[in-house]
Amino acid sequence: MPLLPGAEPFRHEGGEVGVLLCHGFTGSPQSLRPWAAFLAERGLTVALPLLPGHGTRWQDMQLTGWQDWYAEVDRELRALIDRCDRVFVFGLSMGGALALRLAAKHGDAVSGVVVVNPGNRVHGLAAHALPVVRYLVRTTKGLANDVAKPGVDEIGYDRVPLHAAHSLRQFFRLVDTELPQVTQPLLLLRSPQDHVVPPVDSARILSRVSSTDVTETVLERSYHVATLDYDAERIFQDSYDFIGRLAPGSAGPGAGEESKETASGG
Repeated sequence: MPLLPGAEPFRHEGGEVGVLLCHGFTGSPQSLRPWAAFLAERGLTVALPLLPGHGTRWQDMQLTGWQDWYAEVDRELRALIDRCDRVFVFGLSMGGALALRLAAKHGDAVSGVVVVNPGNRVHGLAAHALPVVRYLVRTTKGLANDVAKPGVDEIGYDRVPLHAAHSLRQFFRLVDTELPQVTQPLLLLRSPQDHVVPPVDSARILSRVSSTDVTETVLERSYHVATLDYDAERIFQDSYDFIGRLAPGSAGPGAGEESKETASGG
C-alpha cells in the first residue's frame, strides 16, 4: 500500500548521540519531521520510524495493535543503542507513551526522555464500551490536525479504527503501571488548549514517574500537535538544550550537513 505523501520515515547518521522520535496514534512521521530535521542539522543521529498500520489508510491500522507499534520503536531504539554512546527518546501524544515505556524497559540505556502532550488514557464514556462497540462499529471520527497555526495540516487518518483504539486503551493502562520504572531526566511539554489529550494526562504522568530531574513546560500558543504549531521552535530548542545539558558536546561531525532521509513503501 503506497504511503501518504510526507508520511515517510526519517533517518540521519550523525554523531555519537542518538535520538528516537515516536509519532502519535493515527498520525505519521510528518508531525515530527521538522523536529527530527532540527536535531539532524545539529549533528545528532536521528531515527523517526513509521509505526505499523500508519501512513497509508485506516483499514491497514485496523489490523495492528500496540504490540506492533511498540515493537517497531523498540527495534529502532536497540539499533541506536548499538550505534551511539548516548540515546534519548522523544514522543508526541501516544508517541510519548511509547517513549516512556522504552525508558521504563531499557533503564540506563536511555539517557533522557522528552514528551509533548503525552497520552495516558482513553477518555470518555465511550472508552469503557470499546471492548464491545469495536465489533459493531468499525470507526469513529479522526483525531488529526489539532493545530492552532493557520495553514498547517497534519498528515493523519480522518477516521479512527476502533479495534486499534481498544488496543491503545490497553496500552495506556499498561504504561501507567510501568511509569514508576521511569527514572531518567524528563522534559514534558504540554498545551493547555489541547482538544485531543487533556491536561490530566500530563499531571498523571508527572505524579507517577520516579524521575527526580523533571522539567514541565507550558506551550501557551499551541494545540495538541504542538510540534507543527506556534511553539514548535521552542520545543525543538528546549529539547536540544536538554540533550546538551545531559550529554555535553553532543553535536557530531554531521552538524550543519544536509539530513539523509530514507523512505520505505508501506
